[in-house]
Amino acid sequence: MTKNIILVAETGSDTPKELAQQLGIVLIPMHVSMGGETFDDGTFPPEDVCSYYDKTGKIPTTSGSTVYDFESVFDSIFQNNPNAQILYLAYSAVTTCSYHSAELAIEGKPYKNNVRLIDTKQVSVGQCSIVLAVNKWLENNPNATLDEAAHKAQEICKRTQMCFVPKNLKYLRAGGRCSNAAALIGNLLQLHPCIEIIDGKLVACKKYRGSMGKTARALLHDFDIRHKLDREQIYFINTPYMEDEVRTVLNYEAAAMGFKKIIWIKTGCVITCHGGPGAFGIVGIQ
Repeated sequence: MTKNIILVAETGSDTPKELAQQLGIVLIPMHVSMGGETFDDGTFPPEDVCSYYDKTGKIPTTSGSTVYDFESVFDSIFQNNPNAQILYLAYSAVTTCSYHSAELAIEGKPYKNNVRLIDTKQVSVGQCSIVLAVNKWLENNPNATLDEAAHKAQEICKRTQMCFVPKNLKYLRAGGRCSNAAALIGNLLQLHPCIEIIDGKLVACKKYRGSMGKTARALLHDFDIRHKLDREQIYFINTPYMEDEVRTVLNYEAAAMGFKKIIWIKTGCVITCHGGPGAFGIVGIQ
């Protein structure tokens, strides 16, 4: 049966490609530039981002999906299914041009009224969790209208919480997000800043000190107390070269805290450019 409400998101949501294909979720590429060349996110492993930094000391730059990217995908969807409706669940609009590109892409199009644009105010797996939650709601509500689906998506967005912790401050320093001195002191003292997604922005909050395993345990409990997370499921984010101890600690603690479903998702290239190797993250629904 043809799916009428089609969910669209960027590859920067880190929704696994195979899962997206299985569920009929359409992923539009974001872009990563290294060494004078620009590549579509998702077409190469995130480990290449780390290799590029190791060789050059520079962080690859990222950019959002273009108007052309959206036009190509939207036109194709409506050519194949003129009755389609699109719900685009966007990467945080304050961090990238993607949302604005989508607005421009549907201007003057005959299908404009069949498209809804929602700023999830999330990035990476935070956005992915919203996409998957909305998809599940649509499966349970097959007769829902596009406006009803958009309203439900907005409600889910408001309750979604995400944070991540870099292993060290090298990538933040190289990306100009902290000074050389702060990075040196932070690395020497094993300080790990918690980056939370607040109103769509990446905001440095509490700093944790010690091993990544110790940090993971403390952050999970702090994050749960602050946001009163739904016990149905929790998402954990792993990056290239994340320590095995972090996975072990988070799996054990989450199970002990009563989370019924623990889902691990690996970051793609876009968020790896910001968090670097060895980072981890947590996503939950209030």
